[in-house]
Amino acid sequence: MAVRAGEQQGIRPKGYRLPESTHLGRVRLQVADLERSLVFYEKVLGLRVIRRTIDSVSLGPFGEDREIVHLHQLKSARPVPRRGLLGLYHFAILLPDRAPLGRFVAHLAEIGAHAGMSDHFVSEAVYLTDPDGLGIEVYADRPRDAWRYDERQLYMTTNHLDVDGLIAAAHGEQWTGMPAGTVLGHVHLYVDDIDKAAAFYHDALGFDKVVWSYPGALFLSAGGYHHHLGTNTWAKGAPRATDADARLLEWEIIVPSGKDTEEAARNVKSAGFDARPENGEWVLTDPWGTSLRLVPEKNP
Repeated sequence: MAVRAGEQQGIRPKGYRLPESTHLGRVRLQVADLERSLVFYEKVLGLRVIRRTIDSVSLGPFGEDREIVHLHQLKSARPVPRRGLLGLYHFAILLPDRAPLGRFVAHLAEIGAHAGMSDHFVSEAVYLTDPDGLGIEVYADRPRDAWRYDERQLYMTTNHLDVDGLIAAAHGEQWTGMPAGTVLGHVHLYVDDIDKAAAFYHDALGFDKVVWSYPGALFLSAGGYHHHLGTNTWAKGAPRATDADARLLEWEIIVPSGKDTEEAARNVKSAGFDARPENGEWVLTDPWGTSLRLVPEKNP
C-alpha cells in the first residue's frame, strides 16, 4: 500500500520526539594534513574557506557564511583503514537542486576524480573519499511529493545513477563551487548493533525511524525527511575510531530553542547515556564514542 508524503509515516519514538524543524549544522573532522585536505575540500568539493587558524579551518558554500565542515589538524592522525572504523561512514552535503549536482558531476569528470554514484529514489548521490579516508556524499533530493511509502516505511533504493541525464540538467553551466543554499543534509555512521543504535538515536534522542528493513541498516529523521541519520553494521567487528585516528569529532543537530536542547539532553541522560552541557549547548555521546552537539537555532 502506497502512502503519500505528508500522511502518517515512519515510527515515532514512544517518549520524547525531536521537533519537526530539526536539521543539521556542521561536522567537525580530524585530519592529518590541513594543507593537503584543503586542496581536496576546495578544489574537488568546491567549498570555500570562511575562517582559518594555524591548525583548523571552517568551510562552507559560496555566497553565505554557513559553516558545514570544520577541519582540525592532528599531524599524527592515522588514516581510516579500508574496512572502516566504528564512527563515521560518511557525511552528506545537500545541494539545493539537481542542476548543481549535474555541474558537480561534470566537474569531477573534468578533473579525473574518482567517485561512486547511486540513485536512491528520494535522492541522487555521488560518493567520494577525502585524503584521510573519510567518506563524503554530495547529493540532491527529489521533490518530497515524488517520494513513496510502503505502508509507513519510506521507499529507498540503491540503483544505477543516470549520469547523462544529471549532467544534462546542468544546461552546460560550469561548476563554480558549492552554491548558496548548500547544507549538511545527513550523517551516516558505522555501528556494531542496530538495536543499540535505535535505543540511543530513536528511543532516547527522539528521531523517527524512517527505513528499518534495509539489510544491516536503520535510517532516522525528524520532520518527515528521508534521513538526517543513517546507521549500519557493515563494518561490524572493526574497532572504534579513537583520538589517534582521522575521524568525525562531532556533528551538530540544530533544534529550535535552548528549551529543546535541554529536553532532548534530559531524555538522553535519563536513558543512561552521557550528556553534558557546554556554553548553552549539549554534547551527547553515543554507545560507540561518537559525539553530537545539540545546538539551539541562531536567530537571523
